[in-house]
Amino acid sequence: MKIDAHQHFWALARGDYGWLTPALGAIHRDFTPDDLTPLLSAAGIDGTVLVQAAPTVAETEYLLSLADENAFIKGVVGWVDLETADAPAQISALAAHPAFVGLRPMIQDIADPLWMLGDTLTPAFEALQLADLTFDALTLPEHLKPLRTLLARHPDMRVVIDHGSKPLIKDAIIRDWADDMAVLARETNAWCKLSGLVTEAKADWSLEDLRPYVDHLLDSFGPSRLIWGSDWPVCTLASSYGRWLETTDALLSQLSRAERQAIMGGNAARAYSLRD
Repeated sequence: MKIDAHQHFWALARGDYGWLTPALGAIHRDFTPDDLTPLLSAAGIDGTVLVQAAPTVAETEYLLSLADENAFIKGVVGWVDLETADAPAQISALAAHPAFVGLRPMIQDIADPLWMLGDTLTPAFEALQLADLTFDALTLPEHLKPLRTLLARHPDMRVVIDHGSKPLIKDAIIRDWADDMAVLARETNAWCKLSGLVTEAKADWSLEDLRPYVDHLLDSFGPSRLIWGSDWPVCTLASSYGRWLETTDALLSQLSRAERQAIMGGNAARAYSLRD
């Protein structure tokens, strides 16, 4: 099964997408399953993981309703305010839905890079593990050391790092990010998404701009812990769905068929315990 492990839908009238402003141009509109279905069909994608785009439980419930209506949505990664006293109860309630597979706080938008280490979050992380859910880490390079500390505290928590932690591809900066990712991969069981890289590159990016970063992720996490995703429709700011898939195919061409199949679906099924 080929899985797109990172895609979004949104309806602007819902009003809870604070980051989604008219300045973003082409993606400042509604995106629905009807928009994505033909792209999945053309790419031979069997299912997706639908990821939150707003910091509200209401949006998570909206995404779960879409999963009820669209069989290709194999899992939903939602949002809960992890700092509130009732976060464990909210997590338990959402986990009752068969499509609910994980949680994603929007760490990249939080001013304090050490936020994830706050003691008030511990009950929520414990509830997440108790419910057999996955933690999506939406991090930037400066969050990698705190993330390493967090995973040392919770070594059994299933974690997927989104978008390779958004390396500074546009500026061709790699060393500190590469060092931190290598240590994190070596010392933890985290997976990492091969997604979101084109929007971190120059507008006229080429495959060779991405190659050093993808090669490092492969060297660090190996084919058994990398997970492919499109980051659609955000990716359309820099690439069509088809071009990103073709680019991925080229960047992974040296791998065996089994290794490519793992990255393109098998690893996502394991990381998120996806429904059939």
